[in-house]
Amino acid sequence: MIGPQLGRAAFRIAFMMVSVSAVLILVVTPGTAEFWISVLTLVVGLLFAAIIAVLVRVFR
Repeated sequence: MIGPQLGRAAFRIAFMMVSVSAVLILVVTPGTAEFWISVLTLVVGLLFAAIIAVLVRVFR
């Protein structure tokens, strides 16, 4: 279902989302809109990475 190149690209996108949002969480002021957008992006990135990991393991 998921080819090796597509899985690798999806992991790179997820890693970029997680790493950038984690750095932003450390930099922005807690309680602001930017902080909560960064937290939401971190959660979405982690969920995306988990879904891709499950799909790669199940359909390899």
